[in-house]
Amino acid sequence: MDSNLKASLKTLHTELASAPGPVDEELLDLLAQLDGDIKQLLERRVAQQEAGMGGEDTTTYGLAERTQEISAKFAVKHPTLEPALRELGRILGNMGI
Repeated sequence: MDSNLKASLKTLHTELASAPGPVDEELLDLLAQLDGDIKQLLERRVAQQEAGMGGEDTTTYGLAERTQEISAKFAVKHPTLEPALRELGRILGNMGI
């Protein structure tokens, strides 16, 4: 599941880089925060797995919901980016995050 999450983040970054028109600063800040939180979560999971602790206990609740909120904002201003955010939210939701 982590590999799907990483692939989804990569797709989002690619689509964001090629988005038509400027993306407003508020949305970029929200995405940067979300990206950082997801990367921290993945790093904690890897550290826990390497320590033999499983890695399943480390979750950051609310990431899926935050992704959905950002997706709704992007749907209005940048409809081409919204599907990638929706997929990211689905993956996070399936992970229980």
